[in-house]
This record gives sequence, C-alpha cells and structure tokens, in this order.
Amino acid sequence: MRILNFEELHLEKQSIIDAIINGTVFIHPTDTIYGIGCNAQNPNSVKKIRLLKGRAASPFSVIAPSLNWVMENCIVTKEAGEWLEKFPGPYTLILKLKNEKCAAKEVNSGLKTLGVRIPNHWISNLVAEADVPVVTTSVNRANEDYMTSLEDLDSAIKSGVDFALYEGRKEGKPSKIIDLTGAVRIIER
Repeated sequence: MRILNFEELHLEKQSIIDAIINGTVFIHPTDTIYGIGCNAQNPNSVKKIRLLKGRAASPFSVIAPSLNWVMENCIVTKEAGEWLEKFPGPYTLILKLKNEKCAAKEVNSGLKTLGVRIPNHWISNLVAEADVPVVTTSVNRANEDYMTSLEDLDSAIKSGVDFALYEGRKEGKPSKIIDLTGAVRIIER
C-alpha cells in the first residue's frame, strides 16, 4: 500500500483521479474519520471493500461528486433540501433514489435508498474532479474500532488497498446519519 500526503497527491493528482475512476480501492480522510472507498459505480471494487471489511450486506454511503449529482439521482423533499443546504459537513443523508443506476447495487444491497455525504474536506474536491460517486465507509473490519491512524490499520485491510491519502491521526467520530426516507430520524453512532 502506497501512502501519499496532501502534497504528493497534488503532484500525482491526475493519475490518482484516473485510478479512482478505474476502480482502485483506497483509504481517504474526511472531515470526521478515515474512510475506505472506491468508485461506487464499480461493482467489483465495492465487493472487494465488502470482503475487506467482512460486511456482507449493510449499505455503504457515498461521497457525492456534487449537489447537482444528488438532485439528479435522489428524491429531494423540502426537508431533504434543507439538510442539503448544510453541506459540506459531517452528515450522511439517507435519501430515496430516483436513479437506481447511479451506484452499483452492491453499495446499498439493492435498497431503493442511498446514504450521501459531501464532507467539509478537500476529499470532496477530489471526488468532484473524478466526477463519480465514491464509497465512503469507516476503515475497519465489521464490529471493530475504526482507524484513527496508520498505526491501528487492520493488516488485512492494509494488504487489500492500493493507496492511502493520509494526513495524520484523526480524532473525530463518524458522520451523523440523518434518515430522510420517512419520518426524519437522526441516528447516533
């Protein structure tokens, strides 16, 4: 696994973007914690993340490439629109889909909903430049603690990712999940 800092990312930005578009599995920082991700439209890459995490069915979220992408692919009610105005930020909004082909079915286990994020972090700009939704899920095996630094990265996950965009220890907590598919629920993790 290659480790790249912010400066190294910018030196190799186009090749990193191409790798993301082509399905590479990688670790990325967000405004909350580190995530493991891939192009959410690549079913084989999503399956690889499921194997690495040991998480067979629970849905993954995506970093949306833009608010327009969310509007084009998800049903945005008035209440959802109010939450979208809070982006970028530490939220994952669960929305009903209007375009089920915007992400591989392996992302959300065939559900008609999708968790979307736009972190308040430079990773959102990288995703916007790639112009594809990127899976974002905590870097950990199912039911284990999430990664806060490379020192606590699970060796099985480390061997299965191509590179890590690393910016040091993260002391945050996972994003707050806001379920907007019915009666609004805020899910604490």
